[in-house]
Amino acid sequence: MKVISMLFIAMACTITAFAQNNLRVVLKDAETTEPLIGASVSMPGINKTASTDATGTVNFTDIPNGIHHIEYRYLGYTTRQDSLTFPRATTQPLVVLLQAAEGEELEEVVVSTTRSSRTIANIPTRIEVIAGEELDEKANMKPGDIRMVLNESTGIQTQQTSATSANASIRIQGLDGRYTQILKDGFPLYSGAATGLGLLQTPPLDLKQVEVIKGSASTLYGAGAIAGLVNLVSKTPGEERALNVHLNGTSAGGLDLNGFYSERYGKAGLTVFASKNSNRPYDPGDIDLTAIPEFTRYTFNPKLFLYFNDKTSLNFGINSSFEDRTGGDLHYIKGEGDATHRFFERNNSDRLSSQFALKQQLGAQTELNLRNSISYFNRKISIPDHAFEGTQYGTFTEANIISGGERSEWVAGLNLWTDQFREQPKAAFPLRDYSQTTVGAFIQNNLHATDWLELETGLRGDYVLDYGFALLPRVSALVKFNEKFNSRIGGGLGYKAPTIFTEESERIQYQNVLPVSSNINKLERSYGLNWDLNYRTGLFNDQVGFSLNHLFFYTFLNHPLVMEPEQGGVYRFTNLPGHMDSRGMETNLKLTYEDFKLFVGYSFTDAEIHSGGLRRQNPLTAKHRLNNVLMYEVEEKWKLGLEGYYYSKQQLNDGSTGRSYWIFGFMAEKLWERFSLYINFENFTDTRQTRFGNIYTGSISNPVFRDIYAPLDGFVINGGLKLRL
Repeated sequence: MKVISMLFIAMACTITAFAQNNLRVVLKDAETTEPLIGASVSMPGINKTASTDATGTVNFTDIPNGIHHIEYRYLGYTTRQDSLTFPRATTQPLVVLLQAAEGEELEEVVVSTTRSSRTIANIPTRIEVIAGEELDEKANMKPGDIRMVLNESTGIQTQQTSATSANASIRIQGLDGRYTQILKDGFPLYSGAATGLGLLQTPPLDLKQVEVIKGSASTLYGAGAIAGLVNLVSKTPGEERALNVHLNGTSAGGLDLNGFYSERYGKAGLTVFASKNSNRPYDPGDIDLTAIPEFTRYTFNPKLFLYFNDKTSLNFGINSSFEDRTGGDLHYIKGEGDATHRFFERNNSDRLSSQFALKQQLGAQTELNLRNSISYFNRKISIPDHAFEGTQYGTFTEANIISGGERSEWVAGLNLWTDQFREQPKAAFPLRDYSQTTVGAFIQNNLHATDWLELETGLRGDYVLDYGFALLPRVSALVKFNEKFNSRIGGGLGYKAPTIFTEESERIQYQNVLPVSSNINKLERSYGLNWDLNYRTGLFNDQVGFSLNHLFFYTFLNHPLVMEPEQGGVYRFTNLPGHMDSRGMETNLKLTYEDFKLFVGYSFTDAEIHSGGLRRQNPLTAKHRLNNVLMYEVEEKWKLGLEGYYYSKQQLNDGSTGRSYWIFGFMAEKLWERFSLYINFENFTDTRQTRFGNIYTGSISNPVFRDIYAPLDGFVINGGLKLRL
């Protein structure tokens, strides 16, 4: 009997042994068939989980016979579940193709700012891209301009320069707005006299994405990119027709009517953007001064694309904007002005610019690009007892050639940039006319050195007529430690040619500001360094997506241009005998779980001015900022967003210190196939500087305004309709 029992046990063990199975799984991207490294494969029924290796492969052993469920997870891809019956009919590896999840950031975005054909994941220069859903969500909050798009990004602050007209400029890493270069499709259209209104006159509906480089980028596009560069990239016609209409209204009396059309017709394509943006005068603080001015603006941007053949293409477009903007005393604006209620600030502006780009393929790996833009900007500013009017004419011409393959890519080019300002005489005061001509040449190389190292080096030489020569080297490196962890480090030199158009002079409407002169003023020169660390992984079996970016930055600006008072009540721009530097760090954290996304951003900025052995904080710079956004999104059905932004105390120009404050907002959008409805509660805690104290000294008839460091418009509700026809 004992022998029979032992024989039965042996047979059972043999059967069990034969019932154990092995499985090899290979995970690949469904589009590129590239292996997915570090993906999670699990068999929950038998408690088996493993991650794919460098070939996208995972091996399981000792799988019992039967039907087993298998789950495949990878950050940025749609989770897939299968059922397999064991034993399988084949011993071949199981190849599984995962589809990219809709709307996830896969770092496969192609950027144009660096003139490279590589994706953002392989470019050594640190570039932040605001695109797709994020750009669309920001448009819900401010469909008439791009202030919200930029201001709610970590390390970027929009600085209001007029208390009653809401004029604003952009600050990156604590440096004044004139040190950031703003481009439209690579063309410098928003410099000089146009700086103070550029952000306010650019609706986002016709933008495909916004590309931001923080730190010195003058090697790429010349003067002005000391603090950074913002490139607004327009939409292009696709194979299918697009017709988008965006209608928006606000509780502050605002109305936005925006429309965008694009279509391709064989060898031709067309995009057209048109909008009317307006607002009634709005004073939530009941101080008789506008927090939002009365304005009406019309924008019309048509662009024609011609595709002659596989080697030659051309596009030509016009950007135009016409605006009347009046802020100041509500009684005056409503036609009830008198000797007391007499203050106003009127801005009338006309903007016209062209964009021409020709692309010619010279060979399999060589491309020639010819680009030109001509811009016209006229602006009239008037306040009681003072008027300023001038016209800026600008041209930009560039020829570049791109050549290279998978390992190395070269870009070399020449450009000519002219900037001319002509002022209309209004009083017996020296005219602020100037002409600047800049001739430049540049060369850049992108090198795939090894599988773990990408290098980008560049050199530019610019000669600025009357101000001299600037040599601008630049180098950046991308180090890939593994699929989850990489780092970028880079730096370069920069410069800025002097003009009267700064935040300081904008605040006083250029009244009594003496002209700049090459006999007195000189180029502002700088160098900057950036180093960031990027880590991305999945947590809890890839149920939670986790990404972390941490940036260290430093910028040194020698002999910065400052506006100083002189005898006789006039102001003169001089190059400070000293320097300014800005140092700090930024941290961006993103967590995703099912339909939830959490973004947390923190920036520390220490910007100081050093002169005469003394050091002081650069005014209007928040040392500490927090950006917090929680999104809940059910694909093609709902979007809900809650935001909270913190600004620490800021040093003001009069020596006082502003208060720290929080701003909160909530947005909801219901989506259908062809349209969506949304509502946005912006600043629902009604944070306003007018609640902290007076924003001016003197009388209401002749106010002297303090620095604006916090919102003035307070709690505003806006809502609208978006049509996709």
